[in-house]
Amino acid sequence: MSGPADRLDAVVICGGQWHDFDHARLQILALLAEHESVRTRVFEDYGCVPAIDRADLLITYTCNRVAGEEAQAALTRFLDRGGRWLALHGTNSAIVRTDSGSPSRYVTPRTMGVLPRLLGSQFLGHPPIAPFRVTISAPEHPLVAGISDFEAHDELYVSELHEPIEVLAHTRYVGESTGFEEGHTVHDEPRPVLYLKHHDTGTVCYFTLGHCRGRFDVQDLGIDDLGRVDRGSWDVPEFREILHRCVSWAVTGGS
Repeated sequence: MSGPADRLDAVVICGGQWHDFDHARLQILALLAEHESVRTRVFEDYGCVPAIDRADLLITYTCNRVAGEEAQAALTRFLDRGGRWLALHGTNSAIVRTDSGSPSRYVTPRTMGVLPRLLGSQFLGHPPIAPFRVTISAPEHPLVAGISDFEAHDELYVSELHEPIEVLAHTRYVGESTGFEEGHTVHDEPRPVLYLKHHDTGTVCYFTLGHCRGRFDVQDLGIDDLGRVDRGSWDVPEFREILHRCVSWAVTGGS
């Protein structure tokens, strides 16, 4: 799939709601820039089907961006031809905000088409942002080898899983996903934080951490200025090391 003279064409899709996409985009591009063979095109949504069809690697950091049917077909083709897709944070989310007065202000409808099956999960909800422990599930795997369990300050995703997946890091949670219709848990079982979804030829690497939010990113929720900047796990050394390895994996197929 490589381009002329072994050039690699990367597509980054970074956009959506309620996050500081400028910050995430800058960090992702800086990591890609470490690989001189990579040339990158950046988009805010999945309406870039010709670019996906030419891509050697794909990185997505989105929230509430649902791919249309043509884009779903392009993403399927991408994996069918052996593509490596690094999906970050809210890529698996479809969220509808309701004004019903119910405590469940957000619903997560099954409107993503084939994406949950391709990605290996669909977001259902998360509890309020707070520190939680991330446990390395597969300490011998190159993406996490040598990294100790660590504390993340992030959105802890409760997701509907589309097995099989290869879990590399997980957390545990029992409780409410406050404000969401779904995602309330009563079973103390591992919640994937980093996993691989293997297809016949292509592979998805999904890393659920990476929440970030600037002062002006939730104005559509009636908050003009949060008065603070939230960098979440972006300041956690273990997160940054794993992300660095994940980007290298997307580029080279190695660690």
